[in-house]
Amino acid sequence: MNFTDVEQRLEQLALRAAEVDRTRGEHHQILFDEHLFSRKSRLVVPYVNEAKSTLETLLKERKADRLTDLRAAYLAERLVSQIEALQRELSTISIRKNELKHKHHFRRPINEIYQDLAQHKEWERRLMEMVLEKTHILEKSSSFDQQEAQQHLLATEQRLKRCQEAIIKLENQITYREKNQ
Repeated sequence: MNFTDVEQRLEQLALRAAEVDRTRGEHHQILFDEHLFSRKSRLVVPYVNEAKSTLETLLKERKADRLTDLRAAYLAERLVSQIEALQRELSTISIRKNELKHKHHFRRPINEIYQDLAQHKEWERRLMEMVLEKTHILEKSSSFDQQEAQQHLLATEQRLKRCQEAIIKLENQITYREKNQ
């Protein structure tokens, strides 16, 4: 295996991947299987970087004289598979333009996510008030009405919990988007 040729090929793939990522942006789904690449990305460049890392590992272990035949075969096979997968991905860009896209492919602007967060926080506030109200009703209800009051309280608490989970998801989306822009 000529490592100089492989390094040059990876550099060519990196340039093409950067161009594709700039023009296409994020793909609507993860691009490669997790057995081939440990990363999960909707962009191509991180996968090229992982292939470069595989090559670096192979070269470092070889230089340190820690590379067994089995390990060398594994890393070389993995590297070849990664490069082939990247070449296929980059050569099918024009075909992928016509793929049916998931509705989340078109990323919502971050200001819409902030608006959703504000709306959910308002719902959370109202639901917390409702929980307090239902708790007072339960405390004041007769034993005959207690079961119904408990069911209403439980249902409201469940709605509050779902609302809080949605708030956490929205906050995580915002954090992710702000870190990765």
